[in-house]
Amino acid sequence: MTQAIVVERDGAVLTLRLNRPDKKNALTREMYGQLAQALEQADADACVHALLICGTAECFTSGNDIADFLQQPPEDMSSPVFRFMRSLLECRKPVVAAVAGAAVGIGTTLLLHCDLVYVSRDARLRMPFVNLGLSPEFGSSLLLPQLLGPARAAQLLLLGEGFSGEQAAAWGLANAALPEGVATLEAARDAAQRLAALAPAAVQDSKRLLKAPGREQLRQVIEDEGWLFIQRLSSSEAVAALSGFMNKPRSP
Repeated sequence: MTQAIVVERDGAVLTLRLNRPDKKNALTREMYGQLAQALEQADADACVHALLICGTAECFTSGNDIADFLQQPPEDMSSPVFRFMRSLLECRKPVVAAVAGAAVGIGTTLLLHCDLVYVSRDARLRMPFVNLGLSPEFGSSLLLPQLLGPARAAQLLLLGEGFSGEQAAAWGLANAALPEGVATLEAARDAAQRLAALAPAAVQDSKRLLKAPGREQLRQVIEDEGWLFIQRLSSSEAVAALSGFMNKPRSP
């Protein structure tokens, strides 16, 4: 069986690669647990100086695997999805993300917690929480208005509008937009290697200082969003929207 999360070590860089191409790298409960464990172990390993999160040159992730999510919904803050959020939020090592193709839901919000983000110009990012009867997660209701202003944040979170990798870079959500997926992965790997070659303690101290302002507020917002998200999952709106999504005819 193919591993859905591939963990690869190259010198002082640890890569976490989403590897479920037949499902557009949709994330399951098990995958969240694997990602959380890998992040926690890397953070405790002095030989790891930087991390890279990526999918393939064609797809980052289509977000949550809806069928898996409905069968095993998160029930509290100990659920694997929230453990993953905490692990990424609290990671002391620099985290680089490479995004090509689709980045849906948490595939977009997790980028808000990475230190460097590289996207392909034609990447397709979207946070369709309200469209599925749900609510924003992973601090996006706080961070997006801060980064983009309330008007644009409302477009993305209330209307669920999508945007391109080129727009993400122009808006400051990504460091650079590359011509295509392979170049995006190469740019992200190069950035991770550059970070890994620097004095690790100095990098970690600098990351801590960059992340310090509003840190406690962000932790509280993520928890508040999480509990609301759990409640929304059992609402009639979410049940109808998610069931409709599951029953939608798929393209051959």
